[in-house]
Amino acid sequence: MELTPDLVTTNQNDQIKTTEIPAINPKKYSPLMLIVGLTININSFLNKLNCSYLTVLLFAEKQLKIIILKAYHFAYTHFLKRDSFFCKKEQTWEKEMKKIFATLLALCLLNTASFSDVKLGIILGFTGPIESLTPDMAAGAELAIDEVNKAGNFSMGKVSGVRADSTCIDSSAATAAAERLITSDKVNGIMGADCSGVTTAILQQVAMANGVVMISPSATSPALSTVEDNNLFFRTAPSDARQGQVVADILKEKGLKKVAISYVNNDYGKGLAASIEENHKAAGGTVTISAPHEDDKGDYSAEVGALAQAGGDILIVAGYLNSGGKGIIQASLDSGAFDLFFLPDGMIGESLPKDIGSGLNGSIGTVPGTDSPGAAKFGDMATAAGFKSGPFAMESYDAAALMLLAMEAAKSSDSQAYKGKIMDIANAPGEKIFPGDLKKALKLISEGKDVDYVGASAVELIGGGESAGNYAQIEVKSGVNETVAYR
Repeated sequence: MELTPDLVTTNQNDQIKTTEIPAINPKKYSPLMLIVGLTININSFLNKLNCSYLTVLLFAEKQLKIIILKAYHFAYTHFLKRDSFFCKKEQTWEKEMKKIFATLLALCLLNTASFSDVKLGIILGFTGPIESLTPDMAAGAELAIDEVNKAGNFSMGKVSGVRADSTCIDSSAATAAAERLITSDKVNGIMGADCSGVTTAILQQVAMANGVVMISPSATSPALSTVEDNNLFFRTAPSDARQGQVVADILKEKGLKKVAISYVNNDYGKGLAASIEENHKAAGGTVTISAPHEDDKGDYSAEVGALAQAGGDILIVAGYLNSGGKGIIQASLDSGAFDLFFLPDGMIGESLPKDIGSGLNGSIGTVPGTDSPGAAKFGDMATAAGFKSGPFAMESYDAAALMLLAMEAAKSSDSQAYKGKIMDIANAPGEKIFPGDLKKALKLISEGKDVDYVGASAVELIGGGESAGNYAQIEVKSGVNETVAYR
């Protein structure tokens, strides 16, 4: 291929465009100096070139030319126009470019965050009130991605996950993070978000505007069942409308008629508290008080004082285990206001019994869960991968797997093409697919056969695309959350 001193660059769609630049004499510059210069800032170089060794190996001739020409552009912009690099030996421009391209290959081989044909954004609250849960959730999604890559039969090539922090509670930070995933990282879908408020904000302000599919593993607000979403939003966790029914059933069975409710003052807390109150009253129970609390306060004595005055057989804490919910429980124990608590899904995790201690023993709770064969298989896979099958980890695996299988069914990673395949993949008819079966699923789909993705959490999507709902009933015994039944 002939190289000229014309500046050849590409737009976002890798369409070639040419702009004249001043002619230069490459003979006076040392290839060694170019290589040294190119290695000064590897990250900047790779970001500008947006490539990896897989890119170099797999790109067609056109794209290969683009990579070389980008290298020329980068070298000219950053080094060739500086007169401080001199060369004693005359060399042709072609030899110079061979040196640059060799450096490009070497640097790409060193790049651990390699280029992928498909990218999934993984946006969860890695900081904030559920930060103890999200590492296992992210690992669940990444396990599905790794399984598809190892399968080797995903028709769109390599898949990678790109993490971003939703914070769980800061909608501005969450939408900014989601915007970066879509506009900068160029993700083809979003696994997330986690908490209902930030999930709604990302959907309405970012995903819909950019036409990108979202599958949340843990946003449970009933309002998300009816929100306008352009058929872009799905969730593998059930709505709190269903959790409210389960909570009411357990309270009735245990003879706990008078309950007090403290809920986090956001979409999740409001929706869950309303669902619990409605279902508990319908079952003949009484709600003595339903009052909000804010996260991250240093003192919850005022809130607990109001709850204690109203009284009740049990305090339902519809909050977050690493923030205000924990504060309400600790203040209740310290003051003697309550010694028995109901813990909905946002309060279930290993950290809460450890933080509270023996005062939490005897408390009960609910979290999405199932005793299906897929759950057991996922648990074994998670252990082998070095993480725990904690709350919402199964749902995270399922969310990522559903997106990738839907892409295969649509033969496209474009959200507008594959969004219509998600419900088909998640439901009957078809051969049942469990964790570890993704290679088989991809093969069946490529052959035009139906699959019924059951996954880790016994996925069955209803309505506009949300899980029908299976719950594990939890009891805290000797400082440990134990599953005592499934509903």
